[in-house]
Amino acid sequence: MTAPEGWTVTVVGIGADGWDGLSPTARRAIEGAEVLRGSARQLALVPDGVAGERVPWPSPMALAVRELPTAHPGRRVVVLASGDPMSSGIGTTLVRWFGAAAVDVVPHPSSVTLACSRLGWSVEETTVVSVVWKPLELLAPQVTPGRRLVVLGADGSTPGAVADRLREWGYGASRVTALAQLGGPAERRFEGTAAGWQHPVTDPLVLTAVEVVADPGTVPLPTVPGLPDEAYRNDGQLTKRDVRAVTVSRLVPLPGQLLWDVGAGAGSIGIEWMRVHPSCRAVAVEARPERANRVRQNAARLGVPGLQVVVGSAPEALVDLPAPDAVFVGGGATTPLLLDTVWEALRPGGRLVVNAVTLESEALLADWYGRCGGTLTRLSVATAQPVGGYSGWKAAMPVTIWSVTR
Repeated sequence: MTAPEGWTVTVVGIGADGWDGLSPTARRAIEGAEVLRGSARQLALVPDGVAGERVPWPSPMALAVRELPTAHPGRRVVVLASGDPMSSGIGTTLVRWFGAAAVDVVPHPSSVTLACSRLGWSVEETTVVSVVWKPLELLAPQVTPGRRLVVLGADGSTPGAVADRLREWGYGASRVTALAQLGGPAERRFEGTAAGWQHPVTDPLVLTAVEVVADPGTVPLPTVPGLPDEAYRNDGQLTKRDVRAVTVSRLVPLPGQLLWDVGAGAGSIGIEWMRVHPSCRAVAVEARPERANRVRQNAARLGVPGLQVVVGSAPEALVDLPAPDAVFVGGGATTPLLLDTVWEALRPGGRLVVNAVTLESEALLADWYGRCGGTLTRLSVATAQPVGGYSGWKAAMPVTIWSVTR
């Protein structure tokens, strides 16, 4: 999307302290505007003596923002934003759509900065999670003992909803602080544990700070590959923990990249790929509808509700998918044209990992290895199990793993 040649817009961050908290630069920008765009709450913070025409955003506002370059031809437009416009704000959206050269940003301290200053937390050691119009399950990968989280929500019910999830996940002992109207004359806080939270509704302008504490017996789930098999609902079609850890490491999950998990089963590979970093994306392709539904359930419960699930048989189901940066084939490698299709679809530098347990699929991988190179590895895993009154090793079926970079 491009803006008309020469079009620019100024975005000014404003806090709950309103006009009094603005810098001279921010005040001059607002006073020089012919049109002020913002929410009704933000526009009300500007003194009556400021002459610019005030135009509140409609709801929903996305279309109006897209049309901003042509909505006020020839007029100086200033957009008001809450706090720092480049911290989960409209400034980021405008730059993404129209380019940095078209957007002049005058920031204000963000709500995250203000919250950390009130709590005595180091900003760089605090994890920020936005659940504004997004599922609260996005919190799940971040909830591990000892972490400090700042959760950005859409309304005053968010702190209570966060407390509910923490209790469900076994972190009811966590300390929860809701900070409302930060920086303004009505600033206040609500405090308690997740288990004992007594504030179902706080304030529309609020964020939630969490010091994560696990309840006795809670088993933390890390973001590194190899979650316990028990973390997944499955019908037996599951890449087991040790093999899964090796497989995901060979796929090399990188921020922002896309994985195809072909023959997803319980969805464990795509889920653990996405848990590595919030920007990792994955498509799980599964032929059986009941398994596909289970993949969705596992993804939501383990904190990656954005996992895309495609119900269909490969390679036909792959035709219209965006090009992947990595592909995993956990079963069905001998399906005609499957490996040819995923190989051709891979971006340059993309990784392909295929697991095999049958002699026929092993033979196919040996042929592809001979033609394309890469690494061919056989992985054997044995676990100790009771043998009478003693313990002995019980071996799982060996898995042959072919991994290659295109």
